[in-house]
Amino acid sequence: MTAVVLALLFAGAAAVASSGGGAPEGARTPAADSADAGFARDMSVHHQQAVEMSFIVRDRTKDADVRRLAYDIANTQANQRGMMLGWLERWGLPKVAPDQQPMAWMGMPGQGDGHGGDGHGAKAPLMPGMATEEQLAELGSASGRDAEVLYLRLMTAHHQGGVHMAEGCVERCGDEVQRKLAQGMVDAQESEIALMADLLRQRGAKD
Repeated sequence: MTAVVLALLFAGAAAVASSGGGAPEGARTPAADSADAGFARDMSVHHQQAVEMSFIVRDRTKDADVRRLAYDIANTQANQRGMMLGWLERWGLPKVAPDQQPMAWMGMPGQGDGHGGDGHGAKAPLMPGMATEEQLAELGSASGRDAEVLYLRLMTAHHQGGVHMAEGCVERCGDEVQRKLAQGMVDAQESEIALMADLLRQRGAKD
């Protein structure tokens, strides 16, 4: 992961955590194994990979549309990641829970080994839509149209998985602010999925 990606991720986390992450005063603290905590932890890792992929493609293409989309995704998801990590800090809950499988809060832990896990490089079951290490390496070695198409396909799958997770929070999370953020993720990512389908068609590729 590049220094620029790390800087953006940590800046977003620090800025929102310092303000309490937008969590409401007096709200009941979620349990460590709650949907609220599980969503915040898992989606933080999920968002981290979206930021990483977006910065990879930024350096692999000169296409203005793809670079603009990648910047928007990286900026939005880094800020949302900071918000979720800020909530965990304010709730006094761990940002990493090695004893809990990813997606257990949705009743669907594990989808094979890959790039998921604790967000620090450890392999663990993949969450929905996440790219494998091999796919990230392929993206990093591609360029031009090939990089654009691969990024758009990987990010489409990533967003589809993210929408599934966010819908799970809308249904299961107890914190109203977090449910609103999750619904905002659903709306924004579904819109970007449609945009990416258009960009793929413009490149003569299927989504």
